[in-house]
Amino acid sequence: MVAKNRTDASVRIVLAVCLFLLAIPLWAGSHRQSASQADLIGPDYAFALAAANHFLYSWQTGDLEHGTVQLSDRIRHSRNADQLEQFFSDGKDRAFEITRGHGQKGRYSFPVVLVTSRGSSRLARKFSEIVMVDSGKNDWVVNKLP
Repeated sequence: MVAKNRTDASVRIVLAVCLFLLAIPLWAGSHRQSASQADLIGPDYAFALAAANHFLYSWQTGDLEHGTVQLSDRIRHSRNADQLEQFFSDGKDRAFEITRGHGQKGRYSFPVVLVTSRGSSRLARKFSEIVMVDSGKNDWVVNKLP
């Protein structure tokens, strides 16, 4: 009789575990993204991210001409030519890291890390952000330099 109770209990436990495991996909799939996450996935976010990446590539390669074209009027008028030239020409070996941004339609901010070489074996990392704004017709420009 004790053996039968143990067998019945074992069967119940196995059935409960199977039902729980079968219910996990239903439970996990029922979670929806928040409204702010859904906003980030749209085409505006993709255009802003691509423009930020393109601008940072101009910085990485020291391309003042292409980088300046990607700046908003606010940035161009608030910086003199020497400051912009210094931003694009400061350093030799450079790289950048860009992570998931946040914002809303028409304006997105992306955390970035600018990595520059300081000597033969040292790297300097500058943590900042780049802000992109839509200047019309999905033409995204930098509104805050990293």
